[in-house]
Amino acid sequence: MLSGASGKSLVADVTSKFAEKPWNETFQLVRRCMGKFRIDPTFSKPLSGCLQRLQEALNVSSLNAMVSRLEVIAKQRGLGSHLSPTETACYLTADLFYLEVLLKPDGGVEDVKVALHGEAPVSNKLLLQLLRQKLFVDFSTKLNDLSSLYNIPGDNDIKVKVCTALQFMEKDLLTISHMPRSLRENDVYIDTVLNGRVGKIVPSGPGTSMKIQYAISPSNRLLQRHCGDIDGLTQDAFVMLGPSENTHRLQLASLIPSPPQIDSQGFPLFSPLKEVASESLPATFILRLQPAVGLRSSVIHQMEKITDVKPEADQQWEPLLQLLMRSTLGEKGFQESWNPGKEANFLVALPGNQVHGYVLSGPAWSASSWKGALIDTIPFTHPAHVPLLLELLRHQSALNILLASCIKGHQHYPEAASSDLYCEVLPESDSSFSIMFLLPGTSSLAVLFVTVIDICQVHCQLFAPKLMDAGMNDYISRVMTRCMSIPITMRAIYKSLINPIFATDPEISTSPHEVNTTVSVVVDHSLPPAPDLHTGSSKTESPGSSEMVGQTGEHLGPVPPSSIKEEDPAMCPSPSPCYVMALSSNQEDCVHIDISRTL
Repeated sequence: MLSGASGKSLVADVTSKFAEKPWNETFQLVRRCMGKFRIDPTFSKPLSGCLQRLQEALNVSSLNAMVSRLEVIAKQRGLGSHLSPTETACYLTADLFYLEVLLKPDGGVEDVKVALHGEAPVSNKLLLQLLRQKLFVDFSTKLNDLSSLYNIPGDNDIKVKVCTALQFMEKDLLTISHMPRSLRENDVYIDTVLNGRVGKIVPSGPGTSMKIQYAISPSNRLLQRHCGDIDGLTQDAFVMLGPSENTHRLQLASLIPSPPQIDSQGFPLFSPLKEVASESLPATFILRLQPAVGLRSSVIHQMEKITDVKPEADQQWEPLLQLLMRSTLGEKGFQESWNPGKEANFLVALPGNQVHGYVLSGPAWSASSWKGALIDTIPFTHPAHVPLLLELLRHQSALNILLASCIKGHQHYPEAASSDLYCEVLPESDSSFSIMFLLPGTSSLAVLFVTVIDICQVHCQLFAPKLMDAGMNDYISRVMTRCMSIPITMRAIYKSLINPIFATDPEISTSPHEVNTTVSVVVDHSLPPAPDLHTGSSKTESPGSSEMVGQTGEHLGPVPPSSIKEEDPAMCPSPSPCYVMALSSNQEDCVHIDISRTL
């Protein structure tokens, strides 16, 4: 630090010396100063910051200015950079990839190409657009994301092998995705997301990882039908590389023989790692989850058994309900709502001016079996791990969607607030919970026992005094599976119980005022048909089986007749408007109109 008269004199001399110098010469001087002291990076840090501020203050309107800005960005991200002899291209280089920025004489950008190790350069429209719009901060961020894809410790030989392993892993996952399977959903795209062995795969490209779309909520399915775009509506897992303190044997060739051999469940038979090219490397493959998922501790332990990869850092366990409330309500809303020793109360508004109250007991949901962690990365080492991991993720996602449906932030009110139906939600087993409520017009308690089988199947049992309806449980199960919402399902039950065709024993039936024989059927044609108490079943039609081919070209095999019945909630050609849970005010008006006619 310069101080005193001598310091002021020196600064004045420097100012006088460079007062008439152009900016380009100042940039070159700063770069030369930085280059002389590469051994001590801390010394060049102030100079680097100075150069960066100078660059940001100037408009990039010349070839030299664009090259200087690219060089600064490369240095910030730990990449090398150099200008081609013809001064028509600037290269940003790393161990496993490089960027080729083709420049115009006036400093404009003609093209941006990304070349992975051993592959030809491929144009990248996103990076090109960012540079043309001079969004250098966003360009730098994308460059950092690209670098993180190959952030593996070791020399170049190890990095090349790890990159090769990732390429063969992606190849095997694509092979699995194209194997024949039965269709469970009428929408092929949605069926691939929810039921595909490895979900819906979006192949990797230059600078982008392979993406697996493995789950989508019913409300987002409805939005997809209205908006025609599924991007951003699914839960995704990106297949990437991750460094590891321990070595793991990774494939350096495909593990699926050609032609593939299929087992009885339709999965390929893999060649043993010892019989194909493989090597122990300081890395693993990882599924990077977007968004992160709250997983119960038992699910995390199951994943560790599947992959045989232990986490390198201890997990911080907390109640799963706490994780869901934080992600749903935000940190502020969570702090206002959650107390492990007390109850959390919520009011949920539904169509028809109906309000439900939901109470979730802090002590009950804080039990050890319902503790978990928020997970965003899952390490694995073999393509056979991915289908098993996705099934666990889907199952947990189904539980999370159901529980989150009754903890909406703007519906949180004090305990004294009134509601049409008051329910207490309690945990039972790892895959089930119960909902306790008063039967309409009586003082009798009823309990709905909910078991999540998978993301496309939820089983419900209603326990109520003298309730005479063999088809009621099936009806509730199909409504719950269709909308994956506790409030909407409870609304259907409420209306079913006060409707005469859902009468209970006369001794505990509702009052004449509450039983209106002119009430219309509880659900319209887009919902599962209500059970007939006289027959104990619903009318069904069984179309013949059909053969379908996925939009991605995979052969989906025959569709079982039982899987496409009109009453099957999972196969309804037009998803019910009840997918939208009527808890958000930012949906389109037409969606709200449809919901108001539902249930």
